[in-house]
Amino acid sequence: MYIFLDESGQFHKNHKDDYFVIGSFTIGDTKRTAKRFRSWCRTRFPKKMCKQAEIKYSDSGISDELRLRTLKFISSLDVRVRYSFMKKENIPDEYKTKDTLESGLLYTAIVGETLELYLPTDDNLLHVFCDQRRLKGVSKKEFTEKIIPHLLPNLSKGGQIKIEMVDSKEYPNIQIADWIVGGIASYLNKKNLGDEVFTILKNNIISEGKEMFKDYWDNKYNKKPNLID
Repeated sequence: MYIFLDESGQFHKNHKDDYFVIGSFTIGDTKRTAKRFRSWCRTRFPKKMCKQAEIKYSDSGISDELRLRTLKFISSLDVRVRYSFMKKENIPDEYKTKDTLESGLLYTAIVGETLELYLPTDDNLLHVFCDQRRLKGVSKKEFTEKIIPHLLPNLSKGGQIKIEMVDSKEYPNIQIADWIVGGIASYLNKKNLGDEVFTILKNNIISEGKEMFKDYWDNKYNKKPNLID
């Protein structure tokens, strides 16, 4: 099984969105999907954009109509979507220090929980591609070492997990993940086109999105946290 994953948003409160979102998908023929999406970008976007190595959901210069048409095209590729999300005011204390946020550890935890949505599985290989991201306080090696042991018990005997952080400019399927997570984030954050986007993607979403740390403060402290600047 090949999984492509990307995120939308930042953890700190000075970022305008309420939610941090992880979006991911699987597809039967990864090469075919990448080729078709690359062709779409080269032929459907304005000339000044179509030669870019990457066109993101959030890029300016894309009309609402083209944004929706692109998501309809992605939906037609039969992508199978799973996602998780977190309201930033619910970040647990364990990821905070007096002056900072352990964002690398937090991101690692959320990715691990998102990948759990694909388990259990009979596939012998779980190959995950994540968009490369600077992880504060966590090396790429530590990132994989923290996630893999947590997932292995839910694979078939002899199953393997491989996790790579890759440059989205070189991986069209990661660019598709960017469009998927960007669309879902626009829905959760009640942005322009959010409802229309979710309507387009809802038949591709395999299961309900997983909200991270939803009841953390009610269950453990019965109070709301103070976010870090």
